[in-house]
Amino acid sequence: MDPSKPLIIQSDLSILLETHHPEFEMLQGKLARFADLVKSPEHLHTYRITPLSLWNAAAAGMALEDMTSCLQQHAKFGVPPAVLTLIRKYTKRYGILRMLHVGNELFLVSDDTVVFKEISAYDSLSKYLSDTRGERAIAISPSHRGILKQELTKLGYPVEDLAAYRSGEFLDIPWRDDDTTDEPFQLREYQKQAVDAFGRVDHGGSGVLVLPCGAGKTVIGIAAMAKASCATLILTSNVTSVKQWKREILSKTGLTSDQVGEYSGTSKDIKPITIATYQILTHRAKKEDEFSHLRLFSEREWGLIIYDEVHLLPAPVFRATADIQATRRLGLTATLIREDGLESDVFSLVGPKKYDMAWKQLETMGWLAKVTCQEVRVPLSLQDRDMYSASEARHQFRIAGENVAKLEVIDYLLRQHPDEPTLIIGQYIDQLEQISAHTGAPMICGNVPHEHREELYELFKKGLLPLLIVSKVANFAVDLPDAAIAIQVSGSYGSRQEEAQRLGRILRPKRNGDNTAVFYSLVSSDTKEQDFAMKRQLFLVEQGYQYEITSWQQEV
Repeated sequence: MDPSKPLIIQSDLSILLETHHPEFEMLQGKLARFADLVKSPEHLHTYRITPLSLWNAAAAGMALEDMTSCLQQHAKFGVPPAVLTLIRKYTKRYGILRMLHVGNELFLVSDDTVVFKEISAYDSLSKYLSDTRGERAIAISPSHRGILKQELTKLGYPVEDLAAYRSGEFLDIPWRDDDTTDEPFQLREYQKQAVDAFGRVDHGGSGVLVLPCGAGKTVIGIAAMAKASCATLILTSNVTSVKQWKREILSKTGLTSDQVGEYSGTSKDIKPITIATYQILTHRAKKEDEFSHLRLFSEREWGLIIYDEVHLLPAPVFRATADIQATRRLGLTATLIREDGLESDVFSLVGPKKYDMAWKQLETMGWLAKVTCQEVRVPLSLQDRDMYSASEARHQFRIAGENVAKLEVIDYLLRQHPDEPTLIIGQYIDQLEQISAHTGAPMICGNVPHEHREELYELFKKGLLPLLIVSKVANFAVDLPDAAIAIQVSGSYGSRQEEAQRLGRILRPKRNGDNTAVFYSLVSSDTKEQDFAMKRQLFLVEQGYQYEITSWQQEV
C-alpha cells in the first residue's frame, strides 16, 4: 500500500482517480485512452474499463504493457490480479481473429484453433462458417464480411480486418497550389498523424479518428480523400455541413465545382465527390416504405466513404454499411459516445479508433482556444416552481429548461462581456423566441431558410452581429471562428455528444489574438435539469476542462 498514489483499482474494472493529486492531469489523459469516464464528482473521478475501450486502445496502437504499467505504477493499494487477468484477456482478443484475402478468396483466420471451435459452435454463426480450410482458416462470403464482424464483436471476439479494399473509381485530387491562394495551406502535424493512422496497417482503410471540434476534421477527411485518389461519398449531419464541406474541398484542392455534387432534400447531384446528409438517406414517405435513397451507396464505384459526425450514424445506414465492407470507410467525430449505445457497431462496421487527440493538448499547442466552463445554477421563478411541482415527471425537465429566471442571468452575462461575439444556444424554440425578443438579437432555427442562416452567420463572422441566438441546428458543422462566449440555456437529456458540439462552437483560435473563451451553462437548481447536467458535465471533465459551479443570487 502507498497512500501517496492517486489510483484505486477495483475488482469490477472501475478505477477511482483523486482529482487533487499532482499527477491528476497526466493520469487523466492516460486513462482516457483505455477506459471510459463514468462519474466526475469534485474529489474522485470514476473510470470503467470495458472490452470495447480496451479493443479501441489496442487498435489505436496502445500496448497491453502500457495499460497495465499505468495502473501498477499509480495504484494506491495495488492492482487486483483478477483485473490484470481480464485486461490481458480482452486486449489479446483483438487480433486473434483476422480477415484477409488469399488470392480472390476471403478468409477468417486464427492461430488459435480453440477459438475457431468455440465460435463455430454458435448457431447464429454456423451458416457463415461452414467452409473450413484446415484448422486455422475458414472461407467466407464477401457479402458476410460486415455481419460476421458485427456478430463476433458482440460475442467478445473482435475481428482485425486486414482484407483488401476495392480501389474504386480513380480521381486525381491535387492540393491547390500555394501560389494561387491568399493563405498558403498545409496540414498541421497532428492532422498528418491522423491521416497516416487511418492507413497505418498493411491494408489500412477503415477506422475512426477522434478529434475535437475546431481541430480540422474536415481538412483531415479531405487529406484522406486526396491520398486515396478515388471517388468519395461524404455523409454528414445537415445541409449547412454539406455546403461547408463543398467550400473546403473547392478551396483546398484542385477539384472543380462540377466534380463535387450535393445530395440532399433540394439537390440530387451525384458526382465523383458527392456530399449527402444522413437525413436524406433515411427519408421515406411512409414507415413501411423502403429507404430508397440508400441506393446512393451503389450509384458509383466509391473508393472511400467518409462518415462525418459518425456518432450520429442512423441505424439504417449501419445496415447499409454492413453490405459495403470492401469499400474504405473513415469515421470522424469529437466523441465516440452514442446516445443509443451502439458504439460497438461503429467499431465493427465503420472501424476501430485509429487516432485520438486530447482537447487540452491542442489547447496547449495553441490550436484551440483556452476555454473556461461554468455552470450557473438558477432557482426556478415562483411561477415556474408552482408549475414544476404540479407537473408529471416528463414535463418537469422542459419547465426547468425554460425557467424564465434565466433571462436575468443572460442580461448579466451580456453586460459582463459587452464587446465579445456571443452565442446563446438552446433546445426549445419558444424559449429562444422569448430571448430573441428580450435581447433584440436574431434567432436561427430549423424554420429559417438556409440562405438567411448563411447571411446571419456571415454577419456574425464579420463582427457586424455581436449576438446570435441559435437552436440545435447550430450544434453541428457551423464555422464561427470568432465566437468567444457561449451561453447554453437548455439542452437534451444529459447528452454528452451535444455538449461536445456546443463547446466546439467557441473552440477555434480567435483572429484578434485573444485566444480565450467562456462556456456558460444555465441550469435550474434542484430540478431534473440539474440531475441531467451532471451527465453532460462528464464530457467536459473527461476532456480535461475545469468545471466551476456557481449559484445565481443576483450576481454570478
